[in-house]
Amino acid sequence: MQFNRAALDSLKSDPAASPIHRSLGFYYGNAEHDAALDAFYARFVGPGDLVFDVGAHVGDRIGSFRRLGARVVAVEPQPLCLRAIREIYAGDDDVVAVPAVCGGSAGTVDFYVNSANPTVSTASSDFVRAADGADGWQGQVWDEQFRVRSVTLDSLFAEHGIPAFVKIDVEGFEETVLSGLSRSVPALSFEFTTIEREVALRCLGRVTGLGFKEFNIAMGESMSMTFPEWVGREEMATHIRELPHEANAGDVYCR
Repeated sequence: MQFNRAALDSLKSDPAASPIHRSLGFYYGNAEHDAALDAFYARFVGPGDLVFDVGAHVGDRIGSFRRLGARVVAVEPQPLCLRAIREIYAGDDDVVAVPAVCGGSAGTVDFYVNSANPTVSTASSDFVRAADGADGWQGQVWDEQFRVRSVTLDSLFAEHGIPAFVKIDVEGFEETVLSGLSRSVPALSFEFTTIEREVALRCLGRVTGLGFKEFNIAMGESMSMTFPEWVGREEMATHIRELPHEANAGDVYCR
């Protein structure tokens, strides 16, 4: 399934969408990047599968999941990012956009917007505090705040079905997202940062309790697993603790 290129071009030229222009330019129209995404996610996603993209941002992972033949439920609270998803994938009935944050319970939560860099906007006030003054995070400012609907993964599963893969990328809110999940799925990933390693370690504990036994990690946008063979929880926890601060961020994959 191809995305709506005319809609993408329109967004790129719209001054009102300027906060996401950098993301649109980076994530869309790069054939080499697309091929790397597809090769990477093919180990988790296949034709006819259902995938949950939690923290979908402007939807580049949606594009990969659709090219692999999967249906996608994309959870994203930011209005401008939602607009991008809905316009870029307009007419694709196999992409469902959910305007919400995934959390531990139904209700509403505060959402903190970094208007100059929306990719690090978050529902975690702890993440905002951890970034304040941290090396590599200088100049990042969360300058807007609004209330947004919160839903749980369990409730989304009940509405849309059980996915083959769940991608969670929510800037420090990963533990709260996982607290709203009470069952295992074949595979999931969660992002972590070196400014909040303890969150990642607690997430490891949570997913282990859900039945996940094997783990791997990909740093940044490398689309490459660090370990040649999947490892256990303790080895993964040790690896996260020992990463240099400059490693910044990555995604832990669980199966």
